[in-house]
Amino acid sequence: MTFRSIRTIAAAALLPLALAACAKNDRPRADLAASQVTTIGVNSYLWRAALETVSFAPLLQADSNGGVIVTDWYANPRNPGERVKVTVSILDQDLRADAVRVAASRQVAQGGSWVDAPVQAATVQRLEDIILTKARALRREASTG
Repeated sequence: MTFRSIRTIAAAALLPLALAACAKNDRPRADLAASQVTTIGVNSYLWRAALETVSFAPLLQADSNGGVIVTDWYANPRNPGERVKVTVSILDQDLRADAVRVAASRQVAQGGSWVDAPVQAATVQRLEDIILTKARALRREASTG
């Protein structure tokens, strides 16, 4: 499933909420900027932010109901002797700092084969911070637009 098709599915899933907010009746309007938006099984802001953050690498798996994104190995063209693989897990339906977990694997080329190498904890923490920052920005955009 490509990022574009995932984005289309997510937009289609949010359309009924937007239309419901326009209806005139006695029910309260839907708050799209709420911290809990779960039409796809997990918090949609975290999901979209995670997809954007790992878009540099090809996707192997993207399960919006289970909240798991797995990339294939990615080698930066400027450093072809090293490659990374990232797994993002969205753990909650709320937009919270502890609702996203990133795991990364790294390998370096040695003697014509790939050898596992350590990933700095700061790298994983930085990816989590980027996802959370983007998710919060998406939430702000939804509440103002």
